[in-house]
Amino acid sequence: MNGIMETIGHYFAYFILAYMVIVISFYAVVMIISVFQLRKEYQLDRDQSFGDYMEDIYTRPVSIIVPAYNEEAGIVQSVRSLLSINYPSFEVIVVNDGSKDGTLEKMIDQYEMQEVQKVVRKQVDCKPIKKIYQSALLPSLYLIDKENGGKADALNAGLNISHYPYICSLDGDSVLERDAFLKVMKPIIDSNEEVIASGGSIRIANGCDIQNGNMIKIGLSNHPLVIMQVIEYLRAFLMGRIGLSRHNLLLIISGAFGVFSKHWVVEAGGYKTDTVGEDMELVVRIHRLIKEKGMNKRIVYVPDPVCWTEVPEDITFLRRQRRRWHRGLFESLWTHRKLTLNPKYGPIGMISFPYFWIVEFLGPIVELSGYLYIIVSLFMGGIYIEFAILIFLLSCLYGSLFSTLAILLEEWSLRKYPKVSHLLKLFLYSLTETIWYRPLTVFWRCQGIWQMLRGEKGWGEMKRKGVSQ
Repeated sequence: MNGIMETIGHYFAYFILAYMVIVISFYAVVMIISVFQLRKEYQLDRDQSFGDYMEDIYTRPVSIIVPAYNEEAGIVQSVRSLLSINYPSFEVIVVNDGSKDGTLEKMIDQYEMQEVQKVVRKQVDCKPIKKIYQSALLPSLYLIDKENGGKADALNAGLNISHYPYICSLDGDSVLERDAFLKVMKPIIDSNEEVIASGGSIRIANGCDIQNGNMIKIGLSNHPLVIMQVIEYLRAFLMGRIGLSRHNLLLIISGAFGVFSKHWVVEAGGYKTDTVGEDMELVVRIHRLIKEKGMNKRIVYVPDPVCWTEVPEDITFLRRQRRRWHRGLFESLWTHRKLTLNPKYGPIGMISFPYFWIVEFLGPIVELSGYLYIIVSLFMGGIYIEFAILIFLLSCLYGSLFSTLAILLEEWSLRKYPKVSHLLKLFLYSLTETIWYRPLTVFWRCQGIWQMLRGEKGWGEMKRKGVSQ
């Protein structure tokens, strides 16, 4: 019996080791692609003037849709930030999704919103709209008051009201850098509409000095959970999405900051309201539609345009967020499971979907098994300890080392964090990721899988403090 258990233990250890080697190899390839692509794009952005893109003849007007549910802490400042962006033609549509706080009243009072009678062209389904307001001070600012239906439903309502051919989904607690729209729209304009969606980078505003919706000074929070999320975002955006975008393999454009061709969003049926991962699901559905129509369209990620957003500082809310994200990942993959290893859908079916199934969705289960194996090995002794050490070292390579490289990549290219002390703090914290933060997120993502198996729905409460003063 002991011999059988020992054999099973060996095979299990080899499985974990093989899995981690495959994942590390994939990340290494993506990292190399990201390094060259980021440096190339960054040099172009630094050397090239965006003056031409400030003329209406070159740009495409954009409807910025801001879904807001209980966002009174930061909605006024976020809208103020949007109204000051450096872009020639846009409108801002704030969608109050049945908020229970003072979101609606704050918007009406601050911007002198007046009710208007407007014919709504219902291009996609959404909950009933109660009233539509337009600012007496700023005619390009609209406010929709509607019944609660969730973020996706609010985006659909904004889509129906919008006037322009491109829409941008933006979280109500976000603050944009002034040139962000010029940069995120550049690939769309330059490609003559071959690019139909473009996403920018999301950075963490906690710890920054933001006043009246404008970034005054970039800072770094002292809260350990926030610092680890900064590192996590750098790795995901600088090392993950750049590499995938390079070969049109991107399945995610963050709901916090993304621009889409309205035509393609409407043709795809708008945002899906029965999933918690509506941003990823829409991107996958558009990819699927493009392939089925046999058209050559691209969805890209642009690293330079930055949107600053608030992240959870409380472990309870962070846990809820990560569980929800993982449920949303599964819902998107399962809904479009026919794409998996289907050559009809090209690299999306043959590379992106297997990657997201094996690495992103199943990865936490394998990692959690690895952590449990390490713990059990401490009591078993012998060769188990040797396997455990090897698994731990690979975990450090998989987690901490790639995070450290992402920080170096940030300093080498974009340099958003001006102080050496900030980079040093990020570097030191990244070395500890494998010890405490990554096991936490792995456990939470496994909880998300368990919630999915039990059929749990909903977003869960998220508390906002507001990032702007």
